Amino acid sequence: MPIAIEVQSLTKRFKETEVLTGINLSVEKGTIFALLGPNGAGKTTLVRILTTLLLSDSGTATVNGINVAEDPDAVRSTIGLVGQNAAVDEKLSGIDNLRMIGELYHLSSADAKRRAQELIEQFDLVDAAKRPVKTYSGGMRRRLDLAASIIVTPPVLFLDEPTTGLDPRSRTAMWSVIRDIVAGGSTLFLTTQYLEEADQLADQIAVLNHGKIIAQGTASQLKQSIGSSRLVLTYKREAEAKKAVTILKDASLGSDGLTVTVELRKGFSQLTEATKQLSEAKLSPDDVTVHEPTLDDVFLSLTGEATKQ
Repeated sequence: MPIAIEVQSLTKRFKETEVLTGINLSVEKGTIFALLGPNGAGKTTLVRILTTLLLSDSGTATVNGINVAEDPDAVRSTIGLVGQNAAVDEKLSGIDNLRMIGELYHLSSADAKRRAQELIEQFDLVDAAKRPVKTYSGGMRRRLDLAASIIVTPPVLFLDEPTTGLDPRSRTAMWSVIRDIVAGGSTLFLTTQYLEEADQLADQIAVLNHGKIIAQGTASQLKQSIGSSRLVLTYKREAEAKKAVTILKDASLGSDGLTVTVELRKGFSQLTEATKQLSEAKLSPDDVTVHEPTLDDVFLSLTGEATKQ
């Protein structure tokens, strides 16, 4: 499949701090690529380099086959960017912002007006279309900012934490718009701290920590990389929990003395066998759950810290 973004051995240092250390990644055209990482990991620095706002110290990066350092003007003509802060005029109304940006993209006055109205409707901003942007909520501003970035839908769109601060409803609506953009043929490079966002949207995910890519793959591949599903049994009496550990394969006793965890290395067949063994031993747990690996587990395993949900 054709490649939209290619990064090789990319480094960036600010004074004594190495922010990016030998970054390598590629993003296929027509896909969503999510870059996960805690604050300070280097996500925004990488986006700024890929969008020609910052020069790297070494390595190469290409967008749509164009070297970002050698021909930044050509790169800018093929990309859109939604940064962490809204880039619209607060004194103008929402629809006037979109009309103005359309004309800056050399659309005719009539085409800019038509496109602005389409986007106002698509982003559910009809009721606020003629209000000054300074009266908008944070979620409305983010939707307007994304609308502005696709006045002319770019081949590659960069979204730097686009849903930070949005309520769950607004975030879900934004996800729907993002899917529509990619369905139209664009490639999307997304940075986020929200695990669910990456899980819901991304075809490929990379985890960036302390300036390094420490894991990369699909959501399923990353989840599988940290282990199997787990059967969790909770007993009312410690003696029962200890007995369950002795008869179940790959079982361990929790620090509370009442919780038994079984690594389901063989999947469903092992779950069936465990159920049979417990029944024969007349050990009925008070609670039973099966825990599937999540991106939260991946992130904790790789970085030692949780991220946002």
